[in-house]
Amino acid sequence: MPNFGDLLMKGAKGVIDMEVDTHKVEVATDNLKEVTDNLKEVTDNLRADITHRSLDMDLLNPDTLEDKEDIREAQEAQADTLDRTKEPPGYPGGGGSPYPSGNFGGGQGGPPIGFGGFPPNSGPSEINYGGAGIGGGAGYPPQPPPQNSMPSAPPSYPQMGGGYNPYPAQNQQPGYGQQPGYGQPQQQYFGGGGGGGGNMYGNPSVRPIQNNANTDAETLRKAMKGLGCNNAKVISVLCARTNPQRQEIARAFKVMYGKDLIHELKSELHGDFEDLILALMTPPAQYDAQQLHKAMAGLGTKESVLIEIMTSRTNAQIAELRRVYQAMYRSDLERDLISETSGWFKRLLVSLCAGGRDESNYTDPLRANQDARRLYSAGERRLGTDEACFNEVLASQNFQQLRLVFDEYQKVSNKSIEQSIRSEFSGDIEAGLIALCSVIRNRPAYFAGLLHQSMKGLGTHDNDLIRLVVTRSEVDMGDIRNEFQRMYKGSLENMIKGDCSGAYKDGLIALVQGNQGGMH
Repeated sequence: MPNFGDLLMKGAKGVIDMEVDTHKVEVATDNLKEVTDNLKEVTDNLRADITHRSLDMDLLNPDTLEDKEDIREAQEAQADTLDRTKEPPGYPGGGGSPYPSGNFGGGQGGPPIGFGGFPPNSGPSEINYGGAGIGGGAGYPPQPPPQNSMPSAPPSYPQMGGGYNPYPAQNQQPGYGQQPGYGQPQQQYFGGGGGGGGNMYGNPSVRPIQNNANTDAETLRKAMKGLGCNNAKVISVLCARTNPQRQEIARAFKVMYGKDLIHELKSELHGDFEDLILALMTPPAQYDAQQLHKAMAGLGTKESVLIEIMTSRTNAQIAELRRVYQAMYRSDLERDLISETSGWFKRLLVSLCAGGRDESNYTDPLRANQDARRLYSAGERRLGTDEACFNEVLASQNFQQLRLVFDEYQKVSNKSIEQSIRSEFSGDIEAGLIALCSVIRNRPAYFAGLLHQSMKGLGTHDNDLIRLVVTRSEVDMGDIRNEFQRMYKGSLENMIKGDCSGAYKDGLIALVQGNQGGMH
């Protein structure tokens, strides 16, 4: 007879097994329900996606639209969506500037933004870069056609634009922003070094002269033929021609001898003299782009080069410089400046890079007094500094108006604007604003100071010296020589002789003294 205790244990075990089985069934049921819910959600998503795609196809299908207006609106909506998806982060509109464009000629819908009632420019920004009679658009125009019936040939290097000339056409009013072309000096007001006024001329040292590109190419060929190179002949040709004429010579050399002139010069020349000649052979917009890129490449940034170029170029030049920089380095100049600088110095460079300065000669004495008081209140009269006020005034108004502002500031504060900037700012932003004020007051004196700085003390900053002489020789080197003599009681040529030697020295002096418009 079975033991009652055994039966009780078996019964209890059976009950436990049934509870376990029931729990397993409940778990399995819950899992199945969860899977079912997931499948339902996936199905709903697929159904919604199919419906959405169907609606999109119907929207873009002309057969489902009631009229042509619906078609047009749908196409515009699609284009707008594509544009938004292409915009990179940061500044809107891709690599473009967030500021208005540099061309504020008449008939463009009123004065430029931020100029507070100043009228538009007195005429179009006709720029004449390179030689006399060479037409130009905004910035750096194309190279002139070869002269003397020279056969046409592909250029020996990229067509980045013609000669670098910051001056507009003959009918423009005199003023810093309204400047004549190379070989066409016009009356130019720079203002005295101490804030006074005076009439000066944008007087280049190297002017267009009558030449034969084939003859010049032959002279260079003979100079480089055989052992060594006749540096004197190279100087007599390339240092006495404007940049567009040098481009003609390079084309003639390739046509006549089947060789690239730049390559031949590199193989024959050496050291600083080679750097000088290659700088002369580079189209000016391309040369500026190279200098800016070099200043920002690698570790650290050479802020002095950024300041020199960005504070002294015109709206048209900056627009062309940005285009050439983009073509050469596949990068936007403004974005590179932003990535390499910071703070208010970055904002100043961005403002200058926009190329939106008023370049008219319109002046308003009342407005000048008001702006002078604003600047005084933004700096000397308060604890701290309102940097935005200085940036707004100095980066946007025309040079004639700013000279009035400087004079009024002296009266209001009993200090020069430069003294206040030095007491209120420091570092790169101080250097940038001081340089900008110097360019506004007296541009030749500003460059005379840079030339002196490149040679004073032990050693010579040859890259700076070459850049300054090459970029100013076809613009205002005649005025710079005069200012150098006035400021340092000695000639620029003598200082070059004391710091440089050989063909390098001779080439620099040839550019400083110029061709005087004579025949070579």
